[in-house]
Amino acid sequence: MKIDMHCHVKEGSPDSKIGLDEYITILKANGFGGMLITDHDTYNGYRHWKHTMQGKKHQDFVVLKGIEYDTCDAGHMLVIMPQGVKMRLLELKGLPVSVLIDFVHRNGGVLGPAHPCGEAYMSFANTKRYFKNPEIMKRFDFVEVFNACESLESNEKAAKLAYKYHKIGVGGSDAHNPNSAAMGYTELPEPVTCETELIELIRKKEGFEVGGMLYNKTLKDRLGKANKILVYSFWIYNKTGALIKRRARRRKSLLENPLDAIDPIEIEFLASYKVRA
Repeated sequence: MKIDMHCHVKEGSPDSKIGLDEYITILKANGFGGMLITDHDTYNGYRHWKHTMQGKKHQDFVVLKGIEYDTCDAGHMLVIMPQGVKMRLLELKGLPVSVLIDFVHRNGGVLGPAHPCGEAYMSFANTKRYFKNPEIMKRFDFVEVFNACESLESNEKAAKLAYKYHKIGVGGSDAHNPNSAAMGYTELPEPVTCETELIELIRKKEGFEVGGMLYNKTLKDRLGKANKILVYSFWIYNKTGALIKRRARRRKSLLENPLDAIDPIEIEFLASYKVRA
């Protein structure tokens, strides 16, 4: 079964220019049987599918719920939770990656770094968190080794990272417009109908094939060296957003994620909650 495991739709991601209906139509025309919606810090794209399209359109196509989560210290993470598990904390950006990993795993989910060798701040292998403790790679369940909107070099480094830490690789388009949709794929060893079945396949760590074509018309490519301005702007945006959502994240975390500290970062995180609670 061929699926796209990194998709952004305009019903969920404000920087996307492709609607879910159009995205599915393009994927089906290119032989895909499913997609994982991974909007930035929200499930709104998937909610659009569930409330307005499911059972009415594209009944021969599997739409799965995922999210691309912005950590405060390790870039973007692709997260998949089991079918029926609703965790609103994942829609509040800014958790430390160690806390995120613990939260996802204790609730039955899986996660891995998106475009891990891409831009600074956005990509795990180019963050201070990775340089301080690269062995945190061992706690991920998969690595995105093909991203159609990354460079050949970035994807090759990601594949080496996955190989080094014995992690299964996944691929996706990371599309934000119709021109790049369906350019990256993951070929699953068997069909899936829900998130839980996809999680089970990931945990087996075998039979995945990834690939596609590189999209060389991204905003990063067009800007060239000026792209650094965009990168630093994102860093400011992400940090500001994390601070704004801090209080809401704390309240939701106390309800959904009672912590048993397992590393120094989580101990610090837990201590801050006790002080401010």
